[in-house]
Parts: sequence; structure tokens; C-alpha cells
Amino acid sequence: MKKLGLLVRLEAKAGKEKDVEAFITSALPLANEEAGTVTWYAFRIDASTFGIFDTFSDEEGREAHLGGKIAKALMENASELLATAPSIEKLDVLAVK
Repeated sequence: MKKLGLLVRLEAKAGKEKDVEAFITSALPLANEEAGTVTWYAFRIDASTFGIFDTFSDEEGREAHLGGKIAKALMENASELLATAPSIEKLDVLAVK
């Protein structure tokens, strides 16, 4: 069951929108390798705002994701790609269809 989640908002620097989109979509194979990540979504909110939403069955899976390859690559590339620091929010999933 999906009990826990992460909501990450990313604001691209001007002119880096395509790079941010390519970066987050290229992370899908890494997410697929994570046994503790139940679902993983990359999305666009508007022209320069992007996001990632993940779900996990337990805190161990969520923490493994936060310490994993995607998070590491995001932080390594944040200053080049993003206008502001990533907003990372831990959340509880209350209902799922």
C-alpha cells in the first residue's frame, strides 16, 4: 500500500526549461531500479515549473529514495538548472484509487 509520498517542485532557470524536462524524464530508469519506490511521476505545472511525485510503502523506502541516485543528481545539477532550491515535501497519502 502507498502510505507515504514526496512532492518535489522545481523552478527552471530562464532558458533551462527543456534541460529540466530532459533531466527529470531521464530519471525514470533510476526510479524503476528503486525497490522501495512504489510509484514515480514527473510532471510539468507551467512553462518553467516542474515536479516529481513519488509514493512509498514505508519510511525506509522514502529515505532510500532521498539518499539515492536521483536526489544526488538533482542536487549536483540544481545550481545550473534551477532558479531556486528544490522544494521537497514529505507527505502522508490518505487515499488512493
